[in-house]
Amino acid sequence: MTSICYRKADVDGLRVFYREAGPVGATALLLLHGFPSAGHMFRELIPALSDRFRVVAPDLPGFGQSDMPPRDRFSYTFARLAGVIERFTEVIGLARFAIYAFDYGAPTGFRLAVRHPERIVAIISQNGNAYEDGLSDGWNPVRAYWQDPSQANRNALRSFLAPATTIWQYTHGVSDTSHVSPDGYSLDNFYLARTGADEVQLDLFGDYKSNVAMYPDFQAYFRQWKPPLLAVWGKHDPFFLPAGAEAFKRDIPGAEVRFLDTGHFALETHCGEIAAMIRGFLPKCG
Repeated sequence: MTSICYRKADVDGLRVFYREAGPVGATALLLLHGFPSAGHMFRELIPALSDRFRVVAPDLPGFGQSDMPPRDRFSYTFARLAGVIERFTEVIGLARFAIYAFDYGAPTGFRLAVRHPERIVAIISQNGNAYEDGLSDGWNPVRAYWQDPSQANRNALRSFLAPATTIWQYTHGVSDTSHVSPDGYSLDNFYLARTGADEVQLDLFGDYKSNVAMYPDFQAYFRQWKPPLLAVWGKHDPFFLPAGAEAFKRDIPGAEVRFLDTGHFALETHCGEIAAMIRGFLPKCG
């Protein structure tokens, strides 16, 4: 049995909770979660990989068990999240590592790669977008807030934080929803219900436009450095379209792209398949 450790790292005064397993000297894989989840979304993937890799799954600030500082003391932007995770990797001693980038984890991880390309061994993008081709019409309410950050447009996004919406994100596009454990979305809804969490998430919705603005920078990094990249995509994702996965090949012709018959939270239904793909992919990366 694989032993998983649950720890908190002091990152310049901010406590970042993380899960870690696997041999310290093995290839490191940094698992970066998305909205509205936390490192617990990797609860099945970690033991499936940790016999061979050092697997580390932090909770982003404001998510899960990591600190959620007040908004007047911490700016909830993706640049700030990436800065904390960059320092986190330094604090726990990750010098070179692969990234598993999912949803919000993609712009967080891609920022790390742009800043320190020499540290990145490989990228696994699981519904982690870096191209406008991949943005569906599901982003239209958020785009409206980017264009007009009024209180009315901000309030219109609160439906994305509703418990029923979280469940829908997990189950949309899944052929048999009995295969989706309630554990994940129930824990996500617990964290979303905390005092102040709604405003944190609305801040991040507003700042997501900074990620789209950085797509050319991410793509330039892909073209220049051509990191080994595996795109694993739930093809029924209502937010990130399959075209976003195929687009990686424009900048990294050798990118591997695989589609799964599921939705956004592909690990909930296809963890075994994704783990097998990673086990076949990472050993080929330097």
